[in-house]
Amino acid sequence: MGIKEKESEELLLEEEVVKQSEIVLFNDDVNTFDHVINTLISVCDHSPEQAEQCSLIVHHNGKCTVKTGEYNDLKPRCTRLLQAGLSAEIV
Repeated sequence: MGIKEKESEELLLEEEVVKQSEIVLFNDDVNTFDHVINTLISVCDHSPEQAEQCSLIVHHNGKCTVKTGEYNDLKPRCTRLLQAGLSAEIV
């Protein structure tokens, strides 16, 4: 194995070590589609289309992963979703 291949392999292994968490949004009977969409746009940096699709998935399936990343990035976002009255958790 050449030096370049070994460095590439080590880099891939380092990337896999970073633990990815998810914010899961749950359906409720309280919030409007508009509120959920606007909140996802502002908190999770979704495009309007992405936020609308997530709101429909939540409505039909009961839950949807709305953001994936490192826990330290997701924690304040999840807190803001909860403050906006949405039901969400980090898994």
